[in-house]
Amino acid sequence: MTPVQARTALGFSCVGHSISHVFEPIFYVVALVLPAQFGISYEASLALILGGKLLFGIAAPLAGWLGDRWSATGMMALYFLGIGTSAIWAGLAGSPLEMAVALGFLGLFGSIYHPVGIAWLVRTAVNRGKALGINGAFGGFGPAVGGVMAGVLIDAFGWRSAFLIPGALTIVIGLGFVWMVARGVIIETKVDARTDPPADKRDTARVYVIIALTMLVGGIIYQATQASMPKVFEERLGGLLGDGASGVGLAVMIVYGIAGLFQILTGHLADRLPLKTVYIAMYVAQVPVLALAASATGLPLLLVMLMMVSFNIGALPAENSLLARYTPPSWRSTAYGLKFVLAFGISGLAVPLVAWVRAATGDFTVLFLLLAALAALVIVAGIRLPRERPETAAPPAPSPAPSPTASPAPAE
Repeated sequence: MTPVQARTALGFSCVGHSISHVFEPIFYVVALVLPAQFGISYEASLALILGGKLLFGIAAPLAGWLGDRWSATGMMALYFLGIGTSAIWAGLAGSPLEMAVALGFLGLFGSIYHPVGIAWLVRTAVNRGKALGINGAFGGFGPAVGGVMAGVLIDAFGWRSAFLIPGALTIVIGLGFVWMVARGVIIETKVDARTDPPADKRDTARVYVIIALTMLVGGIIYQATQASMPKVFEERLGGLLGDGASGVGLAVMIVYGIAGLFQILTGHLADRLPLKTVYIAMYVAQVPVLALAASATGLPLLLVMLMMVSFNIGALPAENSLLARYTPPSWRSTAYGLKFVLAFGISGLAVPLVAWVRAATGDFTVLFLLLAALAALVIVAGIRLPRERPETAAPPAPSPAPSPTASPAPAE
């Protein structure tokens, strides 16, 4: 694979990651105006996305399997064109049922990205940590701007434009991707650009068990933080960035926008330090800031939330690199698909957990202390990860045999 092909793959993978996270916050803003449009309650409007959220996680293993067995580039083309078409359908929906079906297809096509796109990126990258860090920053860009973009489009052109314009842009990107594949700028490859030493089978089994636990717990921390953050800011930020929803929205955008950039740093660290060290360090850092979040207010709260999210998603480059390290390339998309069932599916139980803790205690103090304890659990489990063996460099090409008539080199 040429450097141009590798950079093009990274570019489309990064854009695809942003797209995969941009439509959910768009919907949550659109849901504010749907009651007046469809004659339903706000709670009923929120329920329209449940099918899409479910498919986003559950369909990931199938998408990953198809990426491994059929074509990663073919699945990525289907992803861009499918999610763009589904978004346009949502923008044209004339009833709650039609909106729910369109959002369901949005989740179905959206399920392709994480198992296929990340495995495709890992396969084409020599510096995996760096590539995953940059990719993660683009993933954070989606939720950081999705809600703000939706608000601007709704105010300027109406709620349908919040789906129609991003959907049309996604289709254009998809057509560009297909054109690049046809031109050979983007290629299908089943061989890693970087070769790792073979993993011990016992180490592989241990890594899978430990990573399954840590991915689930990390997903719970992420989902609980995302679900509780707007309400925590509303109650404790004290109008630091403005009153009402605009101030809360700006605070959330700052947190996720800056936290996404932090993955570039942790991606570099994942290339230069043992993955186990980087992974555990991110959770060691999370424990105290999660505990501080239990009582922080005002500006300290904003800083604590920024550190919480930064350290939580900062673990992802090392986590994805660990999974790539111990999974054969031919099964990597399937493995990532199973990961995201845990990260986006089962860990979604954190959302009702947030509601239950809030109802039982009246605030979020207990929630953040519980999340700190879960982060400590990841540290205990992560210590059991195997130590990495040094990478084996490709053997140097043999020197050409000297010509029988060649004169010996002069001694120095």
